[in-house]
This record gives sequence, C-alpha cells and structure tokens, in this order.
Amino acid sequence: MNIFYKAYCRIFQGVFRLALPVLPYKDPKILPRIADIPGEVKARGLKRPLVVTDTDLYGVGAVAPLMAALVNAGIEYTVFKDVVFNPTVSTVESALAAYKAGGCDCLIAFGGGSPMDTAKAVGARVAKPKKPLSKMKGILKVGKKIPYLIAVPTTCGTGSETTLAAVIVDDETRHKYAINDFPLIPKVAVLDATALDGLPQKLVAYTGLDALTHAVEAYIGRSTTKMTRADATSAVKLVFENLLGAYEGDKTARANMLTAAHLAGRAFSKSYVGYVHALAHALGGKYNVPHGFANAVLLPIVLREYGKSVYKKLAKLARYCGFADKIDTKEAAARKFLEKLDELECALGIPAGFDCIKAEDIKELSRHAAKEANPLYPVPKLWDAKRLAKVYEMAVI
Repeated sequence: MNIFYKAYCRIFQGVFRLALPVLPYKDPKILPRIADIPGEVKARGLKRPLVVTDTDLYGVGAVAPLMAALVNAGIEYTVFKDVVFNPTVSTVESALAAYKAGGCDCLIAFGGGSPMDTAKAVGARVAKPKKPLSKMKGILKVGKKIPYLIAVPTTCGTGSETTLAAVIVDDETRHKYAINDFPLIPKVAVLDATALDGLPQKLVAYTGLDALTHAVEAYIGRSTTKMTRADATSAVKLVFENLLGAYEGDKTARANMLTAAHLAGRAFSKSYVGYVHALAHALGGKYNVPHGFANAVLLPIVLREYGKSVYKKLAKLARYCGFADKIDTKEAAARKFLEKLDELECALGIPAGFDCIKAEDIKELSRHAAKEANPLYPVPKLWDAKRLAKVYEMAVI
C-alpha cells in the first residue's frame, strides 16, 4: 500500500474516532424473556409484527414459544421462515413482500446473524421503498427511521442484536456487502437463554468464535474507547471461560455466551472490526461459507500476521484472562494468548484452513476484502489487496 493511501486511511479513521462521542449510537433495550415481547409490541401501539427466522429454527419448533406468546396476547403476526445462511438480496425482497402482504408494522428477528441481517435490510427497504439495497451499501445510506425492530438472538455469538450493520449478498455477483446506519440498530434485544436450547454443537462453536472475533478485532483496532475496551475484554474472558461448556451443552455456559456475544457486539458496533471480517465476508459471498466458521479459521492466521503491531494489546488480553503473568514480555504474553486460541479452536474442531478456495478466485476475493476494509476499518496494520491475497493463500488446505 502506498504511503499516500495509507495516510488517507488513517485520516479517515481518525475523523471517525473523533466523532465517536457524538454519533447517535443507542444500545437496545434489554428484555430477559421471549414472553415479554407481546407487552413491548402493545406498549408501542403496534399491531402486526413480521417474524423473520430460518427454516431450521421454525422446523424444530424453536419459534413456537414466541408465536404462542403473541397468540395469547391477541397479536396477529406473519412469519417469514425462508432466511438462508448469508442472506441475499432476493431473500430480503421475499421477506419484504411478506411484510407488505401481512399488513405488518414492526419486525421481530428470531435467530442468528442471518435472520437479524435480513430483518434490518427489510426495515431499510420499508424506510426507503424506492432505493435498492445495492444503493445503501456502505456508511449512512439509509438515513430514515425503520419499523420498530426487536431482535431475539438464538446463537452464542453474532451480536447483531446491538449493531448498526446488515450484511447482504448480491445474488448475481455473489459479492457480500455491509449496510451500516444507525436506524438499523434494533430497539430491543431479548437475551433469553432458553432460545439457545437445542443449538447444534457446530453452531455453538462457529458463533462463539464469531463473538470472540468481534471482541478481539474491536479491542486491537485503533478506534477504541474506554467503554468498548471494557466490553471487549469482558467478552473475551467470557468466551474463553464458557465456550467449551456451551459446546458441551451446559445451559449456564450458553447463557454466559449470550452475554459475551452482546458485549462483543456493543464493542465492535462502535470500534469496528478488521481484516478477519473483510476476508470472511468475501468468502461467505463467493462460496457461501458460514460467517462464524470463516472468522474462526482466519482469526489466528490474521493475528499472527499482524505481528508486533498487536503484541501489546494481545498481551493485555492474555493477562486479563489469566493466560500470562506480569513478568512476561509483551511478545511472550501475546504468544500465550495465541496458544490458548489455538487450543480452544482445536477442542472445537476448527480446521487450520479452507478447502473451498480456488487459486483463480484469490485476486477477486482479496480485492473485495480490501474494498470493504479500507479506509473504514481501523486495523493495527494496513494491508492492500496483494497482502490480503497472501493471507488467503496461507488459509488454503
């Protein structure tokens, strides 16, 4: 990356960092139970929500408690259950059609990141009916209030219930892009651990490591605040202490992971993510790789490639989590953090790389990743598309 573009990136990021205290971030209201949702709907004078979820959750009856609560409260609703991994523009348009056909006036996202991203994008389309999603990608392109949005996370990690982002895939190009604007932040987050009952081990692992990636990338970036650092460090510690237990089915551990995911979501919503996410998004768009899995594989690779630029902050995380002593050098403590990360990922069955990446696609993938990350993400070290291509090459097995 040439010095002039580097300077532009850092100036761009610096402006956003200075603006952080005055930007209209607003953490969602927290409800502890799904049973509290009807009261919230009625209190807002709303009459007919669209419940946005996926086929798997609907098929196993996970959405049944929500539907029963709405019925018992006399609230009519419409269900859109066709959300897919890495939701596409056509997914959003189908959900929008269901919203209109049902005469809906609010949204309830029930699921992981994909249902929440879909619901946010539906809200953006309701707010801007003449504007396609492709024209809203980037920063602050929505600009209008969306329908009241309640988010019910059912995984151990996306944190999307507290963020301003919706990530959508273009059906034709398979390019994955983010829509970032303050109206997309859900008004309410329902942190009910019973919603995680029956979550498959694979999804516990992927989404839990997604939460860890959110927290770590927010913490090591150059746009942190006292509050985001506190949220990120707490989230990292909670993940290391609880993810294996959650993976094995411990309900208390899963409840703690729900808290970790929420804290990590708050942290990265304000301090942003980094190249792990940019690289993962490109893979998700091209090959439909689950986002949490992509982050899990890429996180240790990218952290090691950052090298000395992250030693100090990884050392602090290592000491906070009890992995390193005060007498350890920054490098030694950082390496201990990375060793613990490797141990966790090994225990969860995460491979060292991807078998889906084709050599002829790497140039395109790295170009998309660079375009997403630069100049917005306040990464510890700036990389261009050529450097990102090398990371992809390292991640091939």
